[in-house]
Amino acid sequence: MFVVIRFQVEEAAQPEFLPRLETAVEVLSRQKGFVAARTGRNADDPELLALSMEWENIGSYRRALSPYEVKLAAVPLLSQAIDEPTAYDDLSEFSPLR
Repeated sequence: MFVVIRFQVEEAAQPEFLPRLETAVEVLSRQKGFVAARTGRNADDPELLALSMEWENIGSYRRALSPYEVKLAAVPLLSQAIDEPTAYDDLSEFSPLR
């Protein structure tokens, strides 16, 4: 499964925001079930940033948000995300073409 979390961050605030995002990813990457992460800036709207993460399953992702170090380093940042659903099943796992 994968997670897409988007943030609306003014360009002037990004130099402060991006290190916090990197720290959150680093802490989350140490959690059981983490597979990969990437961050990006929207090509058409430079104030729209995204964090995409891949996890072994939804349970791994949800449990990864519980440890104390994650609550300190990642949860405050994640609370600034655009309020929208973030967790997705990978449909390619169900595709007969795979």
